[in-house]
Amino acid sequence: MKRTTEFVLGLIGSIFGFFGAIMALFIGGVDATINSSGESSIISSGWVAIALSILGIIGSVMVKGKPKVGGILMLVSAIGGLISIFLLYLLPFVLLLIAGLMGIFRKTKPKTEMISA
Repeated sequence: MKRTTEFVLGLIGSIFGFFGAIMALFIGGVDATINSSGESSIISSGWVAIALSILGIIGSVMVKGKPKVGGILMLVSAIGGLISIFLLYLLPFVLLLIAGLMGIFRKTKPKTEMISA
């Protein structure tokens, strides 16, 4: 069974997750500059979100071969990203959550063989 829907949703969600993570890194850099402390917790959250977006891409690629494993990876990416940078990962969360749940719960149709008499 083709899992194109899960693949596309997971890929789009992961790409939007990258954009959110880059925004978090930018905001964290500005925060570190303004507060002149040199570090910000937002920067570390941005790097975590980048790692989780990579995990989402891996899950969306794996969903075609092993749908359960790919779905679980996308769910982990969605929930972890939402925890790390909440508002910037909202759209990727929804897309990765839908794709992950579809990868886990969608039934695969067994291949029917034609019997010739």
